[in-house]
Amino acid sequence: MAYNSNEELQEKVIHIGRVSKTVKGGRNMRFAALVIVGDGNGHVGKGIGKAAEVPEAIRKGVEEAKKNIIEVPVLSGTIPHATIGEFSASKIIMKPAKSGTGVIAGGPVRAVCELAGITDIRTKSIGSNNPNNMVNATMEGLKSLKSIEEVARVRGKSVSEIR
Repeated sequence: MAYNSNEELQEKVIHIGRVSKTVKGGRNMRFAALVIVGDGNGHVGKGIGKAAEVPEAIRKGVEEAKKNIIEVPVLSGTIPHATIGEFSASKIIMKPAKSGTGVIAGGPVRAVCELAGITDIRTKSIGSNNPNNMVNATMEGLKSLKSIEEVARVRGKSVSEIR
């Protein structure tokens, strides 16, 4: 889904990996940057940029992240229901929290939640703590969320009947 909005996107670099390739003349260093972008209003995206210099890798990551933006249903600062995001060996359990709880999440998961505009959430990371897999698992979990309007439409009821 391409995201078109005049809203300013915030960007956050989660991880910069230094990769080296051994060639005849020695070692060839390159960088991979994992970047998250979000508007703090229910839109968040992830991208990876690779280049010989760090700033160039970050720029490429931001470009890719803008192309991969997803919409997250945020219900008064939290998520509508509990969900589990799984990707590779990473598993992220996300539960809604009362107002004032804050973002209880570690590292990469915290960044994704904050940039998505979630202010109150409880999360638990199980399995691999690889930043790329954790971000992918979080994004999968957020993608699987259904808003109250969607659930009402699927069940053929009104929103007030479900609440």
